Amino acid sequence: MPAKSTKSPRPSYVCAECGWQTAKWVGRCGECQAWGSVAESGAPTVRASAGPVTTAAVPIGQVQVSQSAFRGTGVAELDRVLGGGLVPGAAILLAGEPGVGKSTLLLEVAAQTARTGRRVLYVTGEESASQVRLRADRTGGVHDELYLAAETDLGAVLTHIEQVRPDLLVVDSVQTIGATGVEGVPGGVTQVKEVSAALVRVAKTRDLATVLVGHVTKDGAIAGPRVLEHLVDVVLQFEGDRNSRFRMVRAVKNRFGPVDEVGCFDLAADGISAVADPTGLFVEHLHGRVAGTCVAVTMEGRRPLLAEVQALVTPSPLERPRRTTSGLDGSRIAMVLAVLQQHCGIRLHAHDVFASTVGGAKLSEPASDLAVAVAIASATFVTPPPVGVVAMGEIGLAGELRRVRDLPQRLAEASRLGFRMAVVPAPASGREAPGPRSERSDRVVEGMRVVEVRDVRSALHLLHLDSRTKHALEVVDPG
Repeated sequence: MPAKSTKSPRPSYVCAECGWQTAKWVGRCGECQAWGSVAESGAPTVRASAGPVTTAAVPIGQVQVSQSAFRGTGVAELDRVLGGGLVPGAAILLAGEPGVGKSTLLLEVAAQTARTGRRVLYVTGEESASQVRLRADRTGGVHDELYLAAETDLGAVLTHIEQVRPDLLVVDSVQTIGATGVEGVPGGVTQVKEVSAALVRVAKTRDLATVLVGHVTKDGAIAGPRVLEHLVDVVLQFEGDRNSRFRMVRAVKNRFGPVDEVGCFDLAADGISAVADPTGLFVEHLHGRVAGTCVAVTMEGRRPLLAEVQALVTPSPLERPRRTTSGLDGSRIAMVLAVLQQHCGIRLHAHDVFASTVGGAKLSEPASDLAVAVAIASATFVTPPPVGVVAMGEIGLAGELRRVRDLPQRLAEASRLGFRMAVVPAPASGREAPGPRSERSDRVVEGMRVVEVRDVRSALHLLHLDSRTKHALEVVDPG
C-alpha cells in the first residue's frame, strides 16, 4: 500500500491591520493596502472562556461623569476645536507637516496647563532637552510644573510617568519612540502600533490626558498604521502654509465634540497665539474700491471667514493663454471662465487670467464661485464693484446660482465687519406665482441689504459689470 502523505498544513498569513488572509507572504496587504502588515499566523486557535471582570456592569444612568469633565488648556482656539478642553484619559493625535508648528503649539499648551497648577510631562524624542528649553525661553513657557524628558524608549517613558505622575502627557513624536522586544525600527508599522497601544492603555488606566504628535506622508495623510487613528479619541490636523504665519487646527475625529470646528493661530518668532477673528488676515480693502477684487464668505467648519479674491485679466501673446491660480481650485476657475464666456458674453479665450486670494487663504468651497466671477468681470472691465459688497453662491454649468449652506451665519459675519450689501442666490421654490419670474429680490437681513439673484448674469448686471462687455473686449483685443 502507498504510504500516507505526511505533508504539514500550508501556513497562512494574516494582515495585522484588517485581518485579510493569504496563502503566501506579500509585502502589501491586498485589502487595506498597508505595507509590512502581513505576517504568518501559526498560533493555534484559542477558545475564549469566561474570566474575572475589572468592574461590575452598572446601569448607564449611574455612571459618574464628573471625572470626565473638560479641563481647559489655556489656549482658547484649541479648546474650541476639542469641544471644551482636555478630557482626563483622552488620547489625542496631532498630525501636521514638518515645520508647521506642532511642537510650538504643544509647548504652549503644556506651559498654559502648568500655570493652572496641573503637572505636565513633555517627552521629546526628536530634540534634546536643551533645544526644547531654548524654545521655551523664547516663547515664555518655563514653569516649575512643566517636566521635560528626552527619551526614545517606551519603557523609559513609562518609568517617567510613574515617577512624575503628570496630569497631561505630551509625546513628541510617537514615531520616534521604540519598544524593546518588538520587531522593526521606531516609526515602523509594528513599532508605532505597539507604542501607541501602550500609551493609550496607560492614559485610560490612569485618567491621564495624552497628546501624541504624528508625522504625515508626502500626500498629507497620517503616517503609520491606520489602526493608530482608531486607537486614539481625537485626531487633529495642523495645517498651514510656509509662506504665511496663519495656522489652522482642524478636528478630523473627536469622540467628545464636533468634528467640523477649526481653530486659528498666528505663528511668530516669539511663539504661537490664538486668532479669535482671522478675517482681517484675508481682507485688505474693506472700504476702498479696487478693480478686480471681491470679498467671499466661506465656512471653515462652523466658523464663517471672509476672504478677498483678486483677479487680473490681460491680453495674451501666447497661443494658449495662461490660467494661474493661488489659493483657489484651478478646475473651478476654468469652469467659471467657461460660464462667463457662454452665458455672460465675456470672451476671455485670448486673455491671460490670474486669480488669487489675499493672505494665503485657501478657498475650496463652491460658495466662493460667485465672488471669483465678480472679480474676473471687474478685472476685465477695469471697473471696481460697489463699496461694501460681498458675494456668495455656487455657479452651475447653466449659469444658475445655487444655494449655499449656513447662509444666516455668513450674512451675520459680513454685517459685523461693516459690509452693507450681499449678493446671494435666490431660493428655489416650485410654488411660485404664475407670470414672469422676477430676476432678483431685495430684503434686509442683519442690518444689511441682501439681494437674491437667480443666475450669474443677473448678479453682474446688478453690480454694473456687464454693460460694457462687448465694447471693452473690442478695444482691448480688436481681433
